[in-house]
Amino acid sequence: MTTRRQFNSRLTTLALLSATLPRWAAAQQSDVVRVLVGFPPGGSGDTLARRLIERLRGNYGSTVIVENKPGAGGQIAVSALNAAAPDGNTLLLTPPAPITVYPFTYKSLPYRPDDAQPVSLVCNFSFGFAVGPAVPESVRTLKDFMDWARVTPAKAMFGSPAAGSTPHLLGSMLAKAAGVELTHVPYRGDGPGLQDLLGGQVAGYSTVLGSYMPHLKSDRLRLLGVSSATRSAIVPDVPTYREQGIALDMMEWMGVFAPKGTPAPVVQRIAGAVQAAVAHPEFAKGLAEFGMTPRSSTPQVFAEQLRVETEMWRVEIKKLGFTAES
Repeated sequence: MTTRRQFNSRLTTLALLSATLPRWAAAQQSDVVRVLVGFPPGGSGDTLARRLIERLRGNYGSTVIVENKPGAGGQIAVSALNAAAPDGNTLLLTPPAPITVYPFTYKSLPYRPDDAQPVSLVCNFSFGFAVGPAVPESVRTLKDFMDWARVTPAKAMFGSPAAGSTPHLLGSMLAKAAGVELTHVPYRGDGPGLQDLLGGQVAGYSTVLGSYMPHLKSDRLRLLGVSSATRSAIVPDVPTYREQGIALDMMEWMGVFAPKGTPAPVVQRIAGAVQAAVAHPEFAKGLAEFGMTPRSSTPQVFAEQLRVETEMWRVEIKKLGFTAES
């Protein structure tokens, strides 16, 4: 027979155990999961996030929302992730630049890159370089643009979604390969940047291929080249950079991160949910129209890719001589 003292003792023990359960346990019953995106609505990253949360709802959280944290080329979103509790309720969907590039372009960052815990890749995609009405109609190739830029240096500008972002650096690498000086104009995401391109405020623009898709039928935008090793299936008539004599191939990714300190079981659970979302046929179909290819990974594979790419950018940025202050 259990005495009252023994019963009370057991209640006390259960209370203590409940109080000391890891915070991640609460995530199993969370009503709201936030997915942070470092750019404003309208760009391909924001669109991708909204496609992803459709597949995470009910599979990872009952309510999953996108929370845009634009500014500083994605740094604000990474900072917000690192300020969040490591309980699986706050995630980050980001391109690699804030993690792999910015450590070599900024003297200081409001976070440490390894404070973001890699969970899973989500997709791969290529970049493109386009021009708008500020450039003569006769400009139809990258060579045409570079020749025009040489004789009109005051107008030789190109935009990108952020200073120090991969599209920015890739545009600078294109200019360097062509031996041309191009002035970079940074924006807070592709939404405002592409509006300026279409409005003639900036001559050229470098960004992910998918961001151009809604505007390709417009006569105000001409896509001059793509960064993939082979032509893109969605714009098969557009030649690659390499086909145009510029030995430069580059693909990029978007990936999901959790705050550092998130317990391994929670990281694995998030990774499993992301992998299931990415594998869904409707998700792949939705990405295809933006020139993206679904690709998930384990946290371990993702972490190794980050290590390799971080070293690659350390070398390339030193060659460019770029800093955020330059």
